[in-house]
Amino acid sequence: MTFQRARSEEQREIRRQAILDAAAAMLEQMPVAEVTLNELSRRVGLAKSNVLRYFESREAVLFELLERAMERWLEQVPDELAAGVDPRLSARERGDQVAAVLSASLARQTVLCDLINAQTGVLEHNVSVEVAVQYKRAAVKDIADAAAVIHRHLPELGDGARFVAIMTLILAGTLSVYCRPSASALAAYEADPTVAVLRMDLRTTLEHAVATLIAGALARA
Repeated sequence: MTFQRARSEEQREIRRQAILDAAAAMLEQMPVAEVTLNELSRRVGLAKSNVLRYFESREAVLFELLERAMERWLEQVPDELAAGVDPRLSARERGDQVAAVLSASLARQTVLCDLINAQTGVLEHNVSVEVAVQYKRAAVKDIADAAAVIHRHLPELGDGARFVAIMTLILAGTLSVYCRPSASALAAYEADPTVAVLRMDLRTTLEHAVATLIAGALARA
């Protein structure tokens, strides 16, 4: 795909969307660390300097994809929780169900988890204050929305729903990497079954961690 210079706001938006679409496709094929501005420019058919007309850096592109992935997840998870949580059960039992639904939902969101994991270590290190503020504000809203959904099914948490929402997302991002072992680690598990206890499945590990988190938050509340 190649473009001529954008001369209207509509054309500029088409360019921006093409860049985002190309970056999103790359994230389906490779981890965040391997997404380079050079390869993104090649795939979208623009010079690197032209890509930087629309986004100040690779990290700014990825920040926008993070926000879009969060928005899509937040559109889906209310229905998933409504279907998976029985309001007639005790708070502890509902907490376990909320943990099960959230873990299953986030385990399917591979790109979202990768971007969450990269946020503080990668994405925030090559952006302007303006971009950082923009996406921090978006994150505050996203966390508030996630907390509201959790609170709907676990009102006993009170203000603790916000902490549960934050920690669930952080755990999902961190565990998504830990539960994706390298070829060398897989070979080690095969060579010595005694170390295979360290191999973890994302969904089940996240569910256990979030259920423990919710139980603790309920006890504190």
